Amino acid sequence: MTPIEYKQLKAFARQDGALLSLLWIGSFACYIQGLTSPALAMAAVILVIISPFYAASRLRHFRDYAREGIISFKRGYAYTVMSFFYAGLLLAAAIYVYFEFMDDGYVLRVYSTVINSEEGRKLLEVYGLKNEMKQGLQDLYAFRPIDFALNSLTIGIMAGFFLGMPIAALMRRNSVASE
Repeated sequence: MTPIEYKQLKAFARQDGALLSLLWIGSFACYIQGLTSPALAMAAVILVIISPFYAASRLRHFRDYAREGIISFKRGYAYTVMSFFYAGLLLAAAIYVYFEFMDDGYVLRVYSTVINSEEGRKLLEVYGLKNEMKQGLQDLYAFRPIDFALNSLTIGIMAGFFLGMPIAALMRRNSVASE
């Protein structure tokens, strides 16, 4: 890969990572609102599930328009990992801003309310998770906004490494099909 090709790869990955981050930030917003609204909780899950398919479609766009229909597995994998990295950076920034300036303990209050409700206590007792959930909630209270952000960044990067393989394998093309 020449330096110009690498710059092109990074440029497309940055742009498509920014677009992917909008999907993830939308999912995060739906998750926060979904703590009290089941429909939005389902929307958050759907947005997360479609993100690899969206990343694959962006890789196909890069392959077809910037690479003239040809892309190796290695280049496709690098593009996907970089896209997920840039998306993860922007999501981490959004999560940091949310927990630092907007949340004011909302998420933890909702979790605490659910765990301490009569139904929540019964469910946790049935599954024997009462002590574990209380400890987990105490651990979450110790988290700082930067901890939430770095955790999401790590998840985004790891998703890129793992999902990049099947995405790059599916989008790989060694020659342009004749029409």
